[in-house]
Amino acid sequence: MDFPIRVYYEDTDAGGVVYHANYLHFFERARTEFLRQCGFSQNLLLVSGLAFVVKKMTIDYKMAARLDDLLTVKTKVMELGKAKVVFSQSIWREQDCLSQATVVVASVDLNQMKPVAMPEEIRQIFKQLLISEFS
Repeated sequence: MDFPIRVYYEDTDAGGVVYHANYLHFFERARTEFLRQCGFSQNLLLVSGLAFVVKKMTIDYKMAARLDDLLTVKTKVMELGKAKVVFSQSIWREQDCLSQATVVVASVDLNQMKPVAMPEEIRQIFKQLLISEFS
């Protein structure tokens, strides 16, 4: 799924390019919107005592984004487990890939702060997306 992001002045550093840590914000926003497009809001998950938390993230920076660039963050499901989902994310400016990330997200019980199997309905939606991405 694609999510558009405009680069604002607040996103840039003294060199006029996007500060490296802000790419994490862009990826996070896109994952949140990805969940929303799948029918799950963060608030509903929190009310049920469940959260998706980042366990591991690797980022490869390829090119710099600049002030006023219109970017597209692409998010795909790469792998699915009982209590985790692995996302592949990339940030694009037109035809140029600026950054790629692999994000391992765990389903966590907020009361115990331990991994827990995600609800089957969520898992099935991720499974459908995984199948459609690679078929």
